[in-house]
Amino acid sequence: MIAHMSNPANPYDERYDYLRRDSVFGMTTSVQMKAQPQSTLRSLTLDYRSELIGKSYILHADAFEWLSRIPENSLHAIVTDPPYGVKEYNFDQIEKRENGNGGIWRIPPSFDGHTRAPLPRFTALNSKERDQISEFFTAWARVALHALRPGAHVFIASNSFLSQLVFSALVTGGFEFRGELIRLVQTLRGGDRPKNAETEYPDVCSMARGSYEPWGILRKPMPAGMKVSDCLREFQTGGLRRIGPDKPFDDVIISGRTPQRERRIAKHPSLKPQALLRQIVRASLPLGVGIIADPFMGSGSTIAAAEAKGLTSIGVERYWDYYEVSRNAIPLLAKLPISIEQDSLEF
Repeated sequence: MIAHMSNPANPYDERYDYLRRDSVFGMTTSVQMKAQPQSTLRSLTLDYRSELIGKSYILHADAFEWLSRIPENSLHAIVTDPPYGVKEYNFDQIEKRENGNGGIWRIPPSFDGHTRAPLPRFTALNSKERDQISEFFTAWARVALHALRPGAHVFIASNSFLSQLVFSALVTGGFEFRGELIRLVQTLRGGDRPKNAETEYPDVCSMARGSYEPWGILRKPMPAGMKVSDCLREFQTGGLRRIGPDKPFDDVIISGRTPQRERRIAKHPSLKPQALLRQIVRASLPLGVGIIADPFMGSGSTIAAAEAKGLTSIGVERYWDYYEVSRNAIPLLAKLPISIEQDSLEF
């Protein structure tokens, strides 16, 4: 369920150029670290095209470049649904799906007069493309570590087919693996009969039907010898925000698919529901203060969730079409009344 795809054939050479540069920023001072996030948020827009929406900014920029340019230790958390190089969500494949040609998408046959929606395959990656995904996330981890404060958490959406590859690459890049958030949702992955042999093998599915979506929970390492309590005092990071005094944040969230009312506002092939994102952005700031970033913003659903919870965030999107969608979608999504209990159980 991944979107905003880059071309998987791209070797990302320009991104490695950012990694080779020496940082022009020194270690941020303790006084600067404790400054109110709103007072420093504007400076993080640098020279990119940007727009203030509520308490948050959106930027038209490349995530790798932006993360490498902002001052070290600027961000308190990252919540994102990143590009995976999965062919199903390249723009040419999306166009084929919309035209009914299929391409990599599987156009299922109609049964009993009902037309099924196209299904992504998520299995059309060769070994070279898997290596490119690993290289992409290892490189991204290094620039993200530069931008995040010590102890800051990353929540990153994935799928069961690629999660082990992605999370391992992030650890190789320097993050600590802190577990997974499991979104229980009936996905579109798997469960289909063998292609072009549905009638011949009616009782066989090529792979299990997906019923969950894994989100990696990773953390920038704290300084040696520092406890979580020390990290909270110094950097306002290190832990996750509890749901309530007697209830910690859980690593399983029951979630329906994204409601149609949200899809009508923000047209995007991988739009996550506000009922899910509002819980995640809240948990990502243990003290309820700081700056949440979404470096792969898409149509702005993470930023909208932060706005709805009264949190400060900054979203970055390199594709102009999605950036334009986000300008209008964010305030509309943020205003939607969401009952977490009711919407999360809506299948």
